[in-house]
Formats: sequence, C-alpha cells, structure tokens
Amino acid sequence: MSDMNINQVLAQMRAMSLQAGGSVQETGGHTDFSALLQQSIASVNDTQQSAGKMAEAFEAGAANISLADVMVTAQKASVSFQAMLQVRNKLVEAYQDVMNMPM
Repeated sequence: MSDMNINQVLAQMRAMSLQAGGSVQETGGHTDFSALLQQSIASVNDTQQSAGKMAEAFEAGAANISLADVMVTAQKASVSFQAMLQVRNKLVEAYQDVMNMPM
C-alpha cells in the first residue's frame, strides 16, 4: 500500500472539483473541507448516473451513442469511484491514527 500524503489527496480533490465546474467555499482564507468533500462525492455520483443513463440509452438502441462512448464513460465513472474510495480509506485511516494517539 502506498503512503499517499493527505495534501496530495486534497490537491487532487480540488482539481477534480474545478474540472467539474464546482465552486469551492472558503472560510477565513481556508478551504471548507466538508464542502469540498460533498462536492467531490456529488461529482462522482453525477458521473456514475451519467454512465448508467448512457448505457441504458445504448441498450435501447439510441443511434447517436457508440459502444466506445459508453465504455469510456463507464471507465471514467469507475476510476472516479475508486479514487473516492481511496480518499475515504485514507480519511478513515487518519481518523483511526488520531483516535489511537496517547493523551
């Protein structure tokens, strides 16, 4: 398992948020982490919903949707979900590390 720096993960999430066109809320010069996380989750959900709709349209025989488009969209949804899953795993791991610190 690779040691991924939380700052790198946050930077990637910010980049994904900017690519998705979402605005990141800032409080006192600092990025609101909960808003950023919610936007990232919403972006992943939108990507998965889009992939599902495109696959359904292809199965229904829509003429303007190719199999290649469906596969690319499905892979994008899969990659974004896996990235979000890794972020969640790192957050849980960080939480457990903090909880296990001696007082």
